[in-house]
Parts: sequence; C-alpha cells; structure tokens
Amino acid sequence: MLTESDRKTLQARGITEEQLQEQVNRFVTGFPYLKIYDSARPGEGITVLSDSEQTEAVERWKRYLADGGKVTKFVPASGAASRMFKALFAFVDGAEEHAAEGSDVKKLLDGIHHVAFFKELNEVLLSKYGKDVDALLAEGREKDVIAGIIKPEGLNYGNLPKGLLTFHHAEGGSTRTPVEEQLMEGAQSARQSDGTVNMHLTVSGSHRAAFEKKLAEAAPAIEKKMGVKINVSMSEQKASTDTVAVNEDNTLFRDEEGRMVFRPGGHGALIQNLNDIDGQVVFIKNIDNVVPDGLRGDTLKYKMVIAGYLMEIHDKVMEYIRLIDNRTYTEAQLDEVKAFMQKTFSFDAPELGTLKGENLATYLRVKLDRPLRVCGMVRNEGEPGGGPYITYNSDGSRSLQILESTQIDLSKPENKEMMSKATHFNPVDLVCYVRDAEGRKYDLTRYVDPQTGFISSKSLHGRSLKALELPGLWNGAMSDWNTAFVEVPVTTFNPVKTVNDLLRPQHQGH
Repeated sequence: MLTESDRKTLQARGITEEQLQEQVNRFVTGFPYLKIYDSARPGEGITVLSDSEQTEAVERWKRYLADGGKVTKFVPASGAASRMFKALFAFVDGAEEHAAEGSDVKKLLDGIHHVAFFKELNEVLLSKYGKDVDALLAEGREKDVIAGIIKPEGLNYGNLPKGLLTFHHAEGGSTRTPVEEQLMEGAQSARQSDGTVNMHLTVSGSHRAAFEKKLAEAAPAIEKKMGVKINVSMSEQKASTDTVAVNEDNTLFRDEEGRMVFRPGGHGALIQNLNDIDGQVVFIKNIDNVVPDGLRGDTLKYKMVIAGYLMEIHDKVMEYIRLIDNRTYTEAQLDEVKAFMQKTFSFDAPELGTLKGENLATYLRVKLDRPLRVCGMVRNEGEPGGGPYITYNSDGSRSLQILESTQIDLSKPENKEMMSKATHFNPVDLVCYVRDAEGRKYDLTRYVDPQTGFISSKSLHGRSLKALELPGLWNGAMSDWNTAFVEVPVTTFNPVKTVNDLLRPQHQGH
C-alpha cells in the first residue's frame, strides 16, 4: 500500500504508480532467459576485415569528417572507483599489519614508484606525517601508505569517480586522468571539419563540480597541443530511471524512516542520456579503457576502421531505402537486400522466406529503418561468459545481441555448448548512427527490449535487498538496433578494473 508520502516521492522522481507496480511485478515474475541461436564468431556474425577493407573503411571515415559529418564522443563517467580498491579497503580494515606475500596489496606496494599518482601520494603523506612513502614503508607502516591512497584524509581515491584518478604519466613529467585521455583520444579521432571535438560525459551529481574543475584545467592544454576546440557537455542519470528496491519476499524495501529505497537502474538508464544528445554519429566507450599517448596507435586506427565500416553500411542502407521508396526494385534487388541483412547483421526471419514483392519490400524497409551500431569485439582470452550471440527476438526474427552470462539458461546443455564455442568478449568500442533517412533523430527508447533486465542481490546497512537492473546500455537497451560486430585486436582493450592494472605495461610509459 502506498502512503501519501510515497506518492510525493514518486512524483518528485518522475515515476508513475503504474511504473512502480511494473517494477514490483518484475521482481515476482523475473526475466526470461534469452533464446540463443548460436554464439557469434568469425564467419558467423563477427566480421573480420582484410587489410584492404580496413584501409577503405578508414578512408570512408576521413571523407565523412571532411564532408562536414557530425560526431560526438559519449563517455559514461559516473562510475565510482570503489571497486578498484576493494583489496586495499580489506587490508586497511583488516587485522594484519603487513600485506601478505603475493597479494594484490603487496604487489602494489612493490610497484608503488611506477604508478602515476606516486608524486601526489608522496605529497599527501609528507603533509600528514612529515614522512614520504619510502620512509613510512621502511618503518613497516604499510597501512598508512595504503590508507593514504583510499581514505578521505589522503588522496580519497576510494570515494572519487574513476574518471578523475591519476592513471598515466605524460610528457614533461605531467600526468593524466582517464577523462584527459578521453579528450586526447577524441581530439585524435573525432575532430570535425571545423576543428571542433564534441564530447559528452555522464556523471553523478555529487562529482559534477569536480569534473568541471578538471576539464577547465585540462582542456585548454589539449586544445592548444592538438589545434582543436573541445565542446564538453555533461548529464546525470535521470531520477526517473531509478528502480525501487524490494525485500526477499518482494515487498517494498523501506529505510529506517519508512521511506521507499530507490537505486540507480544500471548503465542501461543511460539510453535516456544518449537519446537526449543531438548527434549523428556517436562513439561510446567506457571511461577506464584508455592508454597513454605512445600506446594509442591501434586504438585510433581501429576506431576509424569501425567508424568507416559504419558509414559503408549506412551508405548501403540508404541506397536500399531509396530503392524501396522509389518503388523501382526488382525481385533480384530485394534478394540482394535480404542477403545484405543476413550477411551484415546476421538478421533472419520467417518473413524473408514467405513474403514476396511489395509485402517483402515493406517488411525490409521497416527492418532497415533502425538505429545502426558497429561494435568492436576482441577475442576473449579468459573464461567464456558474456559476449556476442545470435539470438531470437520476440517476433521470431534473429539478430546479433550482446548478452551477459546471467541472461543465458546454463541448465540447457546446448546453451553451455554454444558458450564454450564463444570466441569474443563484450564490445570495447561502439560507434552508432542515430538518424533516419530523412535526417531525423531516432527515439532510442523505442528500441529497448524491456524483457532483458536482470535482478541482483544487494544490501543496505546490513539488510539484504533485491535490485532491478534495467536492460544494459549495449545489451537490451539496443536490442532492436541493426547491429554489426567487427573484430578488433586485444591491444584496443585496456580497462582498469583494479588499481593493480595500472602497473601493467599498457598503462606505463607515455
């Protein structure tokens, strides 16, 4: 039963009672597993471009930019860094005074001179204790050094967003944060013909001012160095995309004051932020997948490859839409469109075998007229899990999708087998075309599959709760897009999941 106070809360958040009820019902019913046709792999859903095809794609991208094409870099940057420092928090809060041999904390301490934030850490410890890192370690004060990294009285990295941590060394003894590396990458790959670079960050409200401060400091130097003008906009995850928490018995979870508890709906909520951008071509990339300048060659090359390939596909789609709209097609040309959909998007549907003439043309026109994305996929060198699959949609058609392992029914041996054949991982880079044949922006919220969210177990103040995750941004939130997968090398995938990743060769040097 909702109280008057509950209704006011919903109103303030922009959530209707119907939407609340739908969310609660979803906890009861759960989400269905997705029906898989096969794992996507080279020759079956993943395109491997030859050297000459890559060169052509890069040239097509350069032409798009030279002709005044618009591009925006969209970077989800609201993620907190707390998970990066899980091992460090456990050590500081634990009973042991010294880090165990072979542990992540010990490896970090051994390599502490190599992390780009070493100088900042030294300064903060000197001001607090009158002693630097080496002096404290010589005294066996490992906890003080580690606390200096994560605690508010130190660098406070445990409470900052990942985008604002010092990741890399740069030229002349300077350092860079992920957000600065993203600006640099944008200046090198998304410069428009008028010399501008458009970048959009999604941030949390509590860190917006810190991002603004960092950008005001960093952008002018990158603009000067690269001869560009960087336009940065920011948005926050909308309160209307938060989801209600429930108890284990699916009743509303309430806090000590009896108020309903809402949680962010996961990165799938960002489809709303993406939808608000007045863009044409949009790059999407995680904030932490960055490298220093000297190691960015492959990243830039393959960014242009997938962007150019997107434009080549878009050219074809436009050609086929015009053909259908002009009613000048032959059966052979409709067969060509069918073959294109099957080869490029692994798209298939019963209708392709049953419809003829005008009916087939109308069906193909609808399926062509959708937002378009090309995803750069790397080979999975670890365990099979989430990644690219060909799945069945609710209308009986088949298309390329990126699934999380939770969406796959592993009790079925055939699904397990498909998973074991999977060769590639979640996308490292996405490039999207979000306007239709008339140049109007698609309403991206119309292409979300609401059946693809998932339920996770969380806790608040020691009490268990169940949370609802919206369909992920590149998962179900883009379910009804036309999707192509292109293989890119593993050198383009350099995420920082734990602080120790900063010691890997990909994050050293400048």
